[in-house]
Amino acid sequence: MTTAAGAAARVGGRAPDRHADPRGSIHATEAAIPMANGDPTPQAIAAIVAELVPRPVPRWRRALSRVAHLWLLVLFLVVWELVSVYGTRIDPDLGVMLPAPTTVISAAVELLHRHVLLTNIFASLYRVLLAVGAATALGVPLGLAMGWSPRFRRAVDPLLEFVRPIPPLAWIPLSILWFGIGNAQIVYIIFLAAFFPVVLNSMAGARDVDAYLVRAGLSLGARGGELFRTVVLPAALPQIFTGMRVGLGIGWMALVAGELIAAPSGLGYMINNARTLFRSDYILLGMVLIGVLGLILDFLMRQIIRLTMPWYHGK
Repeated sequence: MTTAAGAAARVGGRAPDRHADPRGSIHATEAAIPMANGDPTPQAIAAIVAELVPRPVPRWRRALSRVAHLWLLVLFLVVWELVSVYGTRIDPDLGVMLPAPTTVISAAVELLHRHVLLTNIFASLYRVLLAVGAATALGVPLGLAMGWSPRFRRAVDPLLEFVRPIPPLAWIPLSILWFGIGNAQIVYIIFLAAFFPVVLNSMAGARDVDAYLVRAGLSLGARGGELFRTVVLPAALPQIFTGMRVGLGIGWMALVAGELIAAPSGLGYMINNARTLFRSDYILLGMVLIGVLGLILDFLMRQIIRLTMPWYHGK
């Protein structure tokens, strides 16, 4: 109301008095609006609407606001560069122990020219996506069934809670015996790491569906599978996607551990091989690439969430 009154007063050529009586302001505003046969003129209405509608933000300002939140990352890189470059005056070995970002970029360019870097990146991405996809395909139905059926949950929960505390790294010796050294062994380790977060979050999503939603579905005639498909599954989707995001992050940790111990390729293999060669720039490059790939995959996951659940406003 204040904005409309101010806009109308500006149309009439006078600014509103903030200290005047509100009723007097209303009458003054009505008097300030140009009238035609007792009604506001179209020009006056258009001017008021133009004042109320926010002006479009320039494209450059929108782009600047999108990258403004990266200031802390930029500051971190600048401090890292300064410490690595000028810290060698205090400790000459600092250049080897903590290579500068520019040195890491030079290492990336070197490995790209040798056609090694992309091979390791694609090998790690293939293993992570395959393992997390398998964990989702098996974990989501199992978790939903456990959340929807208390009897089934009581039967499966003891076995699940017995296996879940065993670290995925503890399975590496057996996985090497079962699958040998290669993709199958590493995918199995990543699968174990990502499976349990997906199961537990899916179970929580199906179990904690709002009872009012279930009653509403029942009152509308939904039964059995239809109730599960139209009420329970949409309500559980936020938890399911949360489990997938958590499983994806833990899967990257398990990937590095698996590739560090036994792998013919991948970013973890590159890090371990650089350790034997005492190439700390390669080690940091592998770590940075894992962080960047994890960030990109999580961003893509959030876009899928927005497309799949347009009604959900969670982050």
